[in-house]
Amino acid sequence: MIPVPNFRNQTVAVLGLARSGLAAAQALKLGGARVLAWDDAADKRKAAENSGLALTDLSKHGLADAKALVLSPGIPHTYPKPHPAAELARRAGLPIIGDIELLALACKEARFAGITGTNGKSTTTALIAHILKQAGRNVAVGGNLGFPALLLEALGENGIYVLELSSYQLELTSSLALDVAVLLNVTPDHLGRHGGMAGYVEAKKRVFRNQGSAQSAIIGVDDEICRGIFAALKSAGRQKTVPISANAPAPGGVYVQGGKLIDDLDGNARPMLDLAQMPHLPGRHNGQNAAASYAASRALGLDAAAAIAGIRSFPGLAHRQELIAEIDGVRYVNDSKATNADAAEKALACYADIYWIAGGQPKEDGIAGLAPLFPRIRKAFLIGEAAASFAKTLAGRVPHEISFTLDQAVANARQAALEGRRQGAVVLLSPACASFDQFRDFEERGERFRTLVAKLPGRRA
Repeated sequence: MIPVPNFRNQTVAVLGLARSGLAAAQALKLGGARVLAWDDAADKRKAAENSGLALTDLSKHGLADAKALVLSPGIPHTYPKPHPAAELARRAGLPIIGDIELLALACKEARFAGITGTNGKSTTTALIAHILKQAGRNVAVGGNLGFPALLLEALGENGIYVLELSSYQLELTSSLALDVAVLLNVTPDHLGRHGGMAGYVEAKKRVFRNQGSAQSAIIGVDDEICRGIFAALKSAGRQKTVPISANAPAPGGVYVQGGKLIDDLDGNARPMLDLAQMPHLPGRHNGQNAAASYAASRALGLDAAAAIAGIRSFPGLAHRQELIAEIDGVRYVNDSKATNADAAEKALACYADIYWIAGGQPKEDGIAGLAPLFPRIRKAFLIGEAAASFAKTLAGRVPHEISFTLDQAVANARQAALEGRRQGAVVLLSPACASFDQFRDFEERGERFRTLVAKLPGRRA
C-alpha cells in the first residue's frame, strides 16, 4: 500500500468502502490523516470497522472538520442525483476527489500513463504495461483495471504507473498531469451519470488536463468526437499530439493499413507488424489498441523494436475475446467485458457463425445499433434483466430464446452449435450489458462462463 502523507494531522472523509475506497481510507490513515469513513452498505462498514477505521455517517454528522471528501467512483456527486454527503461537501466548498488523485499527490516523482475511452481501454492498458515490463521498465498497472491504485507498489522517479481511467475516476481527479494520456474513442455510455453526452465527453477530456509541452496526448481519430478533440488540442499546442487510427492513414501518428501497423511518427510511414500474426489481438478494434500502445510506448522512451517485441509477446486480456476452449469443433469465447453494445460489436464483427449469449443489466441504447451484424448470429441466448427487451429487438431478424441464466444459456448454445454443424462455429459470451443484475462484476460473469465451459463434455482441440 502507498501511504498518502499529504493530509497528515488533518481530517479527511471517505465515502464508499469497497476495494478502492477502503484502500484510500487505509492509505490516508497510514499517511497520518484522521479518517472519517462511511459506506451505505452494512457489510462494507463492518469490514472497514474490522480493519481499524472509525465510522461516521457523513450524511448525518456533516463534514465541518474535513479538508476533503474522497469518493468512490461509483457514487454519484452530480447526476442523476448527488449523494447527500457529496452535496454537503459541495456546499462547504470541500474538494471532492478520488483515489487516483491521492496517488498523484503521493507519488509526484513517478511517471504516469493514463488510458481512457468508451471501449478498448483495458486491453490497451494491459498491453502498454506488458510492453514496458518486457522492455525492463519498472511498472505498476491498475486503476479501473481491477486493482485499486493505492494498493500498487510505491514507485520512485524511475517508475511508471499505467492506469486505466474511467470517466467516473477522471471527474474526481484534478492535479494529475499524465506524461502520456491516451483517448481511444468516445461513444454514448454512462449518460445518466454525466447528465448527457456533453458531460460524458467533458469527463473524458479531463485525461489531458494539466499536460504541458513535454507530455503527449495520443488520440484515436476514428470517431467524430475524438477527431474534434484532437484538432482542438493540436491547435492549442500545449502538449504533443499524436493521432492513431485503425481505419485510415494518420499523418504524424500510428495507424493500421492493409492489416499492418504503420509507424509515421517521423513522417516515414514504415510498416512495423502484420497484425494477422497476432491471434490474441483479433479484429479491427484491436488494431486501434495496438496502435495506441505502440505510440504510448514510444512516447515513454522505448525504441520501435522494443515496442514491437512487446506487442508480439502479449498473451491477451482475460474476459476480452478470450478463447476458453474448442470442443467438438466449436470455439467458446469469453468477452464478458463487453458491457455495452459498442464493445459487443467489436467481437461480433470477428466471427461468422455465432451462437450469442447476451444480456444482463441493460445500457442506454440497447442493441438496435448492432443490426448490421445480425446476419452473423445463428441464434441468440438471452439472460438477465435485458432479456425481454433484447428479444423484442431481435424478433423477426435473429432466432433467439430467453435462457434467463448464464448456466442455461451455455448449455443451450452448446446444443444448438452442435446441431448446426457449422465449421468455425463460436459460442460467444459478449453480453452488451453490465453484469450487476446477476453477478458482482464482469469478472465474476466471465469466470462463471469459464467454469461452465470447463465442465462441458466432448473432444477438446
